[in-house]
Amino acid sequence: MPYIPLEEHLPGITGLLEYDKEAAAPIRKLTQILLRGESTLTEGERELIATVVSNGNQCKFCTAAHTAAADVLLGDHETSQQVKDNIITAPVSNKMKALLTIASMVRENGKAVTKDAIDEAKAQGATDIEIHDTVLIAALFCYYNRYVDGLATVTPSNPDFYRGLGERLKQHGYNRLPQGYDHLKKNKTVAQ
Repeated sequence: MPYIPLEEHLPGITGLLEYDKEAAAPIRKLTQILLRGESTLTEGERELIATVVSNGNQCKFCTAAHTAAADVLLGDHETSQQVKDNIITAPVSNKMKALLTIASMVRENGKAVTKDAIDEAKAQGATDIEIHDTVLIAALFCYYNRYVDGLATVTPSNPDFYRGLGERLKQHGYNRLPQGYDHLKKNKTVAQ
């Protein structure tokens, strides 16, 4: 049960973003830019960064949501699970392994990021902007994970919910739906 009154039909981050729309607007904009804006990293790769960070922070809602989004965007259900299990043996490029390692370091503590990790990412072909965006996405999802768990938002257990959320994130990104979310009260589904 959430620690503050949130809309029952909007679990996880969506309920929090609807709770204070003014504060949510810049957060949504930044997330949209980082995860759906122009980048040399694919949307699926950026969702893997969110997945690894959320999983490491043990945020069940964010881990499930971004695993589902990564699965939809990558077109498979194995890569995100393998990345969560072991970055080094996961079926991603060496560049992504290096970037995901940096994301994991950021999750632990910003000062945990080492020059060696940065040098390895560069040696594997990561650009300065890819390294920058990886660190910023990781930091942003640490924030999201603490926001969601710190207010004990509702975390659905049905995998179908997250599959639907992953599809919505692919279609609409992180922008607030123009019509809002009241229409979801009838069918008990949720959008980001």
